[in-house]
Amino acid sequence: MPKAICPGTFDPVTNGHLDIIERAARVFEQVFVVVFRNPSKAPLFEVEERTAMLEEATAHLANVVVDSSDGLLVHYAHEVGAQVIVKGLRAVSDFEYEFQMALMNKKLDSGVETVFLATSSEHAYLSSNMVKMLAGFGACLEGLVPPGVEDRLRRRLAGATP
Repeated sequence: MPKAICPGTFDPVTNGHLDIIERAARVFEQVFVVVFRNPSKAPLFEVEERTAMLEEATAHLANVVVDSSDGLLVHYAHEVGAQVIVKGLRAVSDFEYEFQMALMNKKLDSGVETVFLATSSEHAYLSSNMVKMLAGFGACLEGLVPPGVEDRLRRRLAGATP
């Protein structure tokens, strides 16, 4: 069975992310959940904090390894011997972007395949940006994020300067 990577920014991890990770863990021998530094984004949480939240959220999955990287995804795949990139899709807009990324990754390394998993219907509307916005308005995040994430998010937003 091949190894897989679930890459992302995970700022913060949501139950939608966790759903894709859990499903990938049932299909692949080992799943590397990798927090990537994205220079085009200004994350709320540092990489180390996002990694810690993912470690807590995936602690029940014996075949999941949480890591971080600031390089190219295909280079990371080569380093860990992963043959598959797993990406979750919520909407057509996700597909357009992720399809372009999959083609570029294939161009960079023809030995790495991208597999798309459709999000579960209960998470189709969920995104990290939506969670941050809701938290900023004081809305309840129950069922949207793994345990511990809501508290971290509220503390961070309370300490953030406008």
